[in-house]
Amino acid sequence: MPTPTRRAKPFGEVGLGDTVRTVVAEIAQLYQADAIPWVVGYSGGKDSTATLQLVWQALVSLPPEERTKPVHVISTDTMVENPVVAAWVNRSLEVMRAKAEKLRLPLTPHKLTPEITDTFWVNLIGKGYPAPRPKFRWCTERLKINPSNSFIRRMVRQHGEAILVLGTRKAESAARSKVMTALEAKRVRERLSPNAKLPNSLVYSPIEAWSSDEVWMYLMQFSNPWGYSNKDLLTMYQGASADSECPLVVDTSTPSCGDSRFGCWTCTLVEQDKSMTAMITNDAEKEWMLPLLDLRNALDVADDRPLRDFRRMNGSVQLFHDRPIPGPYTQKARTDWLRQLLAAQEHVRFAGPPEVSSIELISLAELEEIRRIWVIDKHEFEDVLPKVYKEITGREYPGRPLDEALPLGAVEIELLAEICGEDRLHFETVRNLLDIERRHRNQLRRAKLFPDLEKAITRGFYADEDDAIAYAHRRRDLTAANSSGVSPQEIASGYVQPVADRDDALTLFDTHDLEPGTR
Repeated sequence: MPTPTRRAKPFGEVGLGDTVRTVVAEIAQLYQADAIPWVVGYSGGKDSTATLQLVWQALVSLPPEERTKPVHVISTDTMVENPVVAAWVNRSLEVMRAKAEKLRLPLTPHKLTPEITDTFWVNLIGKGYPAPRPKFRWCTERLKINPSNSFIRRMVRQHGEAILVLGTRKAESAARSKVMTALEAKRVRERLSPNAKLPNSLVYSPIEAWSSDEVWMYLMQFSNPWGYSNKDLLTMYQGASADSECPLVVDTSTPSCGDSRFGCWTCTLVEQDKSMTAMITNDAEKEWMLPLLDLRNALDVADDRPLRDFRRMNGSVQLFHDRPIPGPYTQKARTDWLRQLLAAQEHVRFAGPPEVSSIELISLAELEEIRRIWVIDKHEFEDVLPKVYKEITGREYPGRPLDEALPLGAVEIELLAEICGEDRLHFETVRNLLDIERRHRNQLRRAKLFPDLEKAITRGFYADEDDAIAYAHRRRDLTAANSSGVSPQEIASGYVQPVADRDDALTLFDTHDLEPGTR
């Protein structure tokens, strides 16, 4: 019989204690080597917790007079984090701040959030961006990368340089290992790799060679120095694993809960939210999260064409295989998403534990920005958001009064809708023209009035979707033939643009519909 292969001993022949002492001494030495401030990434997960613990141990090992430079702990809240994890991280930052002040450590935690114009719900419900997909991953940069990069850039502007301390590990994935190894070759200082995206910043990964099981062994054997419970962290990972188990050092056939992934509860970049599903399945007390899972699954619909406009964000009709490439969510779809989100928020506040009794799945600031986009940018002066809020919550909308003189009152809007009947395009066109004229009425210079009116008419002059598709076909054929009966301006108007292949079609929303500067 073949001899079974044995798993390597955790931390090799050195052992846990000596490995930790070596890493802590290395961290202390690097900390004392210069005056460059440190920025430690902390997500509340096992890797970032282990990294921060090691940094904390190194700071405590130094005499107070040698703790000369600041250590900033940054945690990015995407505002759509799994509520259980978000509560864990927020409480951890509070405890961490108090303990650091008590010990007089130069360590300051910071909770970072995206700009209000970049949040998930402002883009999806406000602007109408469809739920993220691998070919249109508009969320990651806005929600996660930009907030942390902005903070790091501020540190670089203030101090000239910054050192990022991250819990990245080569064992996480082959791709991660490849990237880290490539950056190692470009090191100009021992253990500090260049940052591929941010100039004047270096990256230090103290646990880069550790396995997932080694991380858990360290966390279970060394108490959390700022007073939080690593055993509770383990329990949270167990609850997010489908088999409800989280072994630490076992044979290769036994899965480790180190693969549990916590992230945005709205994420549609994966087939299903396994961690939230496991939490609900493993713990009946977490059934209050079901509406969140239901909403996430509703966003992940296979064919969302019925929810989206047949026109692009700029009003053009673009064909692929003789079908229009769908644009943003329609007004009805966006309103329905808002209803579902507010209903989920009310359910969680009522059915959830005390710590989520005042949870904000969507903040008032986001609601205000969505209202502004709907009424001002999209000319939807029906101003339905306050009505939807009261309909779902039973409370008056708490936002500020709309600082706009609307073209029509509620009665006139209903009359206009009645006159237009089922012709939604006609209603939208008249509504947009009325709003554009009102906005330019009191301006001294009305230079943009006619271009804006022309844009509104061009966007809505079709009889219906079929008419728009037929028109797009004619434009496409004329463009292909370069007919002399069509002016160059008409051909170049962009209302029919050839699509090369399927990948181009899938990425068109990304390349044409985002605001300038975010492509």
